[in-house]
Amino acid sequence: MSGTGGADSAEAEHGKGGAFAPLRERTFRNIWSASLFSNFGQLFLGVGAQWEMTRLSSSASMVALVQTAMMIPLMLVTLPAGAIADMFDRRRIAMTGLAFSAVAAAMLAGVTFLGLATPWVLLAFCVLIGGGVALFSPSWQASIPEQVSRAHLPAAIALGTISYNVARSFGPALGGLIVVVYGVKAVFGMTALLYLPLLTAFYFWQRRHVPSRLPPERVDRAILTGARYALHAPAVRTALLRVLVFGLTTATASALAPLIAKDLLHGNAATFGILLGAQGVGAVAGALFVSQIREAISTEWALRLFAVGTGLALVAIGFSHALVLSCLAFLVVGACNILTVAMLNVTVQLSAPRWVTARALSLFSSAITAGVGIGAWGWGMVAGAHDVSFALVASGIAVAASALLGVVLPVAQDAEGDMDSIEIGHEPEVTLPLTLRSGPVVIELEYDVDPGHAREFYDAMMMLQRVRKRIGAFDWTIARDIENPALWTERYHCPTWGDYLRMRGRYTQPDFDIQAKVDVFNRTRHARRVRRRLERPFGSVRWKADSFDAHQETIGYMGP
Repeated sequence: MSGTGGADSAEAEHGKGGAFAPLRERTFRNIWSASLFSNFGQLFLGVGAQWEMTRLSSSASMVALVQTAMMIPLMLVTLPAGAIADMFDRRRIAMTGLAFSAVAAAMLAGVTFLGLATPWVLLAFCVLIGGGVALFSPSWQASIPEQVSRAHLPAAIALGTISYNVARSFGPALGGLIVVVYGVKAVFGMTALLYLPLLTAFYFWQRRHVPSRLPPERVDRAILTGARYALHAPAVRTALLRVLVFGLTTATASALAPLIAKDLLHGNAATFGILLGAQGVGAVAGALFVSQIREAISTEWALRLFAVGTGLALVAIGFSHALVLSCLAFLVVGACNILTVAMLNVTVQLSAPRWVTARALSLFSSAITAGVGIGAWGWGMVAGAHDVSFALVASGIAVAASALLGVVLPVAQDAEGDMDSIEIGHEPEVTLPLTLRSGPVVIELEYDVDPGHAREFYDAMMMLQRVRKRIGAFDWTIARDIENPALWTERYHCPTWGDYLRMRGRYTQPDFDIQAKVDVFNRTRHARRVRRRLERPFGSVRWKADSFDAHQETIGYMGP
């Protein structure tokens, strides 16, 4: 569907080459380097906005709302942004999000310079800037496989986390220094300028986008399609559940860090900053070893080790009253957290086909955000009911115990095969006038199977069932003829003819391989027999002959 230039692909053939190997590929190197500036800009914004809010309002809740305003778009915009990224050119969507954030930041700088900023105006601009970033993020993450070779993908994802954590380690302190020397107006202006290198890098990326022959889905339907894919794709579903649980159980380190510094270490704001810096350094160090760890042990065993390591570190923080020991434990927490998230992110990227990658990654981001957000609130309640030390120890035990999830919900090994959609050669004969709105459509496939192989055939059909459901089939059933037990009928629905056409464009080579395993059992010389029917044909196209139909052309398409 899309890809980078031949030069980048050729460079990728020089080997896996460690944590920085993806930087050999020109497109990724340009975009990643520019992302460092945008990450600094985003952190500058947070520091400047919180400081400006202290000047505009004496309310602690208004100051806290700055972070909420910047997080709300991640919760509300990420899912539709993922759907939009899958439906349109990801490069253009990424540029749109970045341009929107840059313009909003420049407007905030202008409003502040003119003295027109109020607490609610400031929060509104934080939401707008965060909305642009949330629109950009799924497109950027989903486009990484197009910028690097498959062998470099784990390291490329890890480098993305390194970029943010490097900025997180130094950005707040540098932003605070700029506020002191030049004022918040300069910080907001710099935020706008620091988005421009990344916008430029995407502008010069020569991405080849092949638009679909079909009109895009509505955003709500596209979100539902992505959710159904994740529900019926075991590898993606498991990764989402595991990262949600990990976020719920490990939220204490960041959420309670101010109280750890104050109550357990009897320190001040500088102590708080040192703890966060240690966590950031651990994250950067851990991200450097993602590829090596994946090559050395399986993803599942790595996740179990990281859960136990995080649990032990949290327990140590809960009992520690020494800054050095707490910093070492925060270092371990940072490394284990980033390694867990990066490896689960790689699992999603390698398991999800290209047509749904952005939606799968937006669900992944939502799972992390929900886990950390709910976990922070829950562990805060525990700390309030007991004390900070108790909450940390309980959290450590919970995250260590989450390693047992690997027994019932193991993370699958990396998917093999090309995850791009492939074309189907044969087309059905369509004589009934159909539009994209015609429906529901029923698809029936007949198989002639030796009764002696009925069990093996049935098991293969259960695998095919998951394929059909995750790409758009509803109400899937398999039936066996009572009179002739050799005849089996597979049946499923699509809401409209347009949905059926989109479903036909979502098959990947691994999906076809599963269909081939089923067809081995079919004794019919002329392959399986397919019937396509329009249910309720009298009223399914239009209520009246002259009612408006945006897609009046008659459309036929490929096989089931």
